[in-house]
Amino acid sequence: MFNKTKSPAPQPQSRADTGSSIPPLPDLPSPGAPAAATTSPRPATPAVAQRGLSTLSSDLQFEGNVSGAGDLQIDGQVKGDVRVGRLIVGETGAVEGNVAADYVEVRGRVVGAVSGKQVKLIATAYVDGDITAEQLSIDIGAYFQGRVLQGRREAPAPAAPAPTPRPVEAAPQVIDMKPPAA
Repeated sequence: MFNKTKSPAPQPQSRADTGSSIPPLPDLPSPGAPAAATTSPRPATPAVAQRGLSTLSSDLQFEGNVSGAGDLQIDGQVKGDVRVGRLIVGETGAVEGNVAADYVEVRGRVVGAVSGKQVKLIATAYVDGDITAEQLSIDIGAYFQGRVLQGRREAPAPAAPAPTPRPVEAAPQVIDMKPPAA
């Protein structure tokens, strides 16, 4: 009545094979995909280069202030203030000075004030200075010495209050308090 075909039993798929997880990097073949499908006519570029992340490598030392609107990862040493859009202080990174960015992630060492909308201290972090942040996350194992000030997003400034009118000397008003005629 029913015919069974002799096909190999389907193997249970792992989470990586189902496509519901994070896709593989463009320069790496996906599991189970043919090798010809992974080659592309353009050369593979690292994802970091696409985001525009600048890196100060671990063998470099920089003295002076760093500022800009871009993203910066510090794996070396900086003596001076750092003010950028997004900042990551790597495990080998060290900053002696104040740090300000919208997003700050510290894995290394910062001696100075840290200011940002979102500040994360990873387990390997060492921070000696005050932190001002809207959101603060400190992992177990991170060292922090200083004060925490919770900054809040400033609400749009209300329109300037109207100046209180000065009493104007005018003729007195007469109010008729008689009931209306029926």
